[in-house]
Amino acid sequence: MDDDLQKKLAPLRERIDAIDTQVLELLSERARTAQAVGQAKEHHAGAVFRPEREAQIIRRLQELNGGPLPPQALSAIWTEIMSACRALEQPARVAYLGPQGTYSELAVLAHFGHSVEPVSCGTIDEVFRSVETRRADFGIVPLENSNEGAVNRTLDLLLTSPVKVLGERSVPVVQCLMTRSGTLDGVTVIRSHPQSLAQCQGWLSDHHPELARASAASNAEAARLASEDPTVAAIASEQAAERWELKIVAAGIQDDPHNRTRFLAIGHLETTPSGRDKTSLILAVPNEAGAVYRMLAPLAENGVSMTRFESRPARTGQWEYYFYVDIEGHRDDPKVAKALAALQARVAFFKVLGSYPVAP
Repeated sequence: MDDDLQKKLAPLRERIDAIDTQVLELLSERARTAQAVGQAKEHHAGAVFRPEREAQIIRRLQELNGGPLPPQALSAIWTEIMSACRALEQPARVAYLGPQGTYSELAVLAHFGHSVEPVSCGTIDEVFRSVETRRADFGIVPLENSNEGAVNRTLDLLLTSPVKVLGERSVPVVQCLMTRSGTLDGVTVIRSHPQSLAQCQGWLSDHHPELARASAASNAEAARLASEDPTVAAIASEQAAERWELKIVAAGIQDDPHNRTRFLAIGHLETTPSGRDKTSLILAVPNEAGAVYRMLAPLAENGVSMTRFESRPARTGQWEYYFYVDIEGHRDDPKVAKALAALQARVAFFKVLGSYPVAP
């Protein structure tokens, strides 16, 4: 590096060092204040993690932001700050569909930050059980993919489980083909979660129609299997490749470059309104003409917008369905509360899964 450049960079680096010192002092002050909040709530029923409060903090900072950091960067930074402050009292245990390296684990870290204790589970059922029995404080479960639609097992468990939905997170899905060697020499089968195989079926048919395809419990489990068997290739995330010491043969092989998966955070909390919320419901009506129209009328009558409508067979053999509905607003918002009261009076089954802040 020449002397002129050194002279230009030196004062800038000194300024960065001084700013970093100020930031550290402020972060320490924030952490001490967070500890004081925890001590104030020590003899009350308040939880350390309050999704609505954290959502309000991030939105306020995004509104104040004048750049150059983009809103998503601020969200990621403050998620980690709040995660670290929460962990000073006690790191939250968060159950997810494992093993390490799944998109579910990425959703845990994106939603709760890295200062948590991830609890790897073998199935979505086990995630729910871990939260229900309080072996974990919270859980993250996949709900729907932008290409392949709903994750049916999650829908079924939401119907029967007593846990509540307390947050959502949308995670970009970048699928990678990986092996031990970094080539497909000697590979006879490609393994992944069924949803991931479906998301990549066009690319696989165009590039490797000769290779068999087999399902695995998760993408990361497929990566683990590939790490043990040179005849197996896996489709998983870049993080899974790093975790299982695999080499990427091809990256970004999903058919849709905008592929995303929406996850739900589950737990036992009742959230209060944050100012920008969503409420998830499960409904059922008799199998008769006009029943669905009458079911949804209270939403329109009260000016409540529906953002998602999904049906799932009730398994009664009578062609009856449960309807999974997302609406804008919190259940305690006056117009939402009025709509829900009218709706409940018209349906055969009514369950509020939870009200929670809209994903940042």
